[in-house]
Amino acid sequence: MNHIPLIIKREYLAKVRKKSFIIMTILSPFILAAIPLLIGYLTSLDEDTIKSIYVLDESEFLSDSFQSNDQTIYTKLTDIDLDTAKAISNQEQADGLLYVPKSSLESIAEHIKFYSKESPSLSLISSLESKIENRLSELKLQNKGIDLSLIEDSKTYVSINQESFDGVESSKTGTFMKLLFGVFSGLLIFMFIMIYGGMVMRSVIEEKTSRVIEVIISSVKPVQLMMGKIIGTSLVAVTQVVIWAVLGFIFFIILTSIFGIDLADAQSSQQSLVTEAMSNPSIGDEIKIIFNEFTNLPIVNLLVAFLLYFIGGYLLYTSLFAAIGAAVDNETDSQQFMLPIMIPLFLAIYVGGPTVTADPNGTVCTVLSYIPFTSPVVMLMRIPFGVPIWQQLLSLVILIVTFIFTVWIGAKIYRIGILMYGKKPTYKDLYKWLKY
Repeated sequence: MNHIPLIIKREYLAKVRKKSFIIMTILSPFILAAIPLLIGYLTSLDEDTIKSIYVLDESEFLSDSFQSNDQTIYTKLTDIDLDTAKAISNQEQADGLLYVPKSSLESIAEHIKFYSKESPSLSLISSLESKIENRLSELKLQNKGIDLSLIEDSKTYVSINQESFDGVESSKTGTFMKLLFGVFSGLLIFMFIMIYGGMVMRSVIEEKTSRVIEVIISSVKPVQLMMGKIIGTSLVAVTQVVIWAVLGFIFFIILTSIFGIDLADAQSSQQSLVTEAMSNPSIGDEIKIIFNEFTNLPIVNLLVAFLLYFIGGYLLYTSLFAAIGAAVDNETDSQQFMLPIMIPLFLAIYVGGPTVTADPNGTVCTVLSYIPFTSPVVMLMRIPFGVPIWQQLLSLVILIVTFIFTVWIGAKIYRIGILMYGKKPTYKDLYKWLKY
C-alpha cells in the first residue's frame, strides 16, 4: 500500500501547527521589510557625521582646493610649522591634518602626508587624493600654456545604442534590469533550498533520536517515508508563500483604507505624473527606455523556469538533506556531510553570479547552468539575457535525471541509516550502505 499521502499529510500538519511556524510566517515579512530600513538608518548615521580636516599648505598650490561642505569642514592653517599644526589638530580633536610641504610642482605629490589619531577611512583618503590630483593636473596644464576651458569643452560623453541582429533594442539600463531580475531569482531559490532543505534534515533527525521512526518504519517503506517528508515540507513552503501574499494584499487594503487612498485617483495622478515626466525630454527618454526594457524581459519564460528549477533544485537537495538526517544522530554530526552539498550552492552564487555579470554567455556560467547542482541558480541568472529554449530544456532534463539518481542514492542511505544509532558515520560507512 502506498502510504506517501498519509506521510505528506502528517508532515504538513505537524509543521504548520507549530507556534514557531505561525509566528515566523506572520513576522517574517515585517522583519524582511525592517532590515533594509535598519541598514539605511545605520548607514545614515555615519554619513551624517561631519569630518573636521585641518590643512597646512606650505606650497600654496592647493589653497583653493579644499572647500567645506555638508560632510567635511576644512580649516586652513597658515604661518605655523608642522609640529604646531599637529598639536592644534590634536587639541581640537580634528579627524586629521593634511600637510603639503613646500616643493616643486613636479615632485610635490610624493611628499604630501596625512596625520590622524586614528586610522582614516578609505573614502576620506580617496576624496582627498581626488581633489589633490585634479588641482595638480590643472596647474601642470596651465604651466604648459594649455587653456583649461578648451579641455573642458572638448570632453564628450558617449552612450552607445545597443541593438541585436534581429532588431531588438537594448541599453545599459536593460542589462542592469536583466541582472537584477536574474540575481534576485537565483538568490530566492538559494534561500528556499537552504531553509526548507534544512527543515527536512532536522525533521528526520528529531524522529530518529526520539525513536518514533522505529514505529513508522514498521509499516512504511523508507523511500516512501523520505518522499513523503520532502513533498510535505515543500507544501509547507508553498503555504508560507501564499500566506505572505495574502497578508501583503490585506496590508495594502488596510493602508489604503486608513489613509483614505482612492486607487482610481491614485492611478489618474500617476498617469498625470507620467505625462508630465514625458514632457521633459530627458526624463521621458529614461522612462521610455525603462518601459521598453521591462517589456523586452522574458517574464513568462522566467516565471515558468523559476517554478521548474525551484521544484527540481528543491527535490534534488532535499533528498540529500534527508539522507544526511537519516545517517546521523544530531545536527553536529551532520556538518561533515553538509560541506560537500553546500559547496555547489556557494559556487553558484559566488562564481556563477560574477561570471554571469561579466558575460552571461561565457564558458564558465554556461557550464555551471548545465551542472544540476548549480543550474537552478545560474540558469535563472542567465535567462533574462536570453537563453535558447533547447539549452533550458537540456538543463532541466539533466536536473531531473540527477534528481532521480540522488533519490535512489538517498533512499539507500536512508533505509540503512534511519535505524543506526550510537555511531558517528563516515564516508566509508555511507559507501557500504549504498552496496546493501
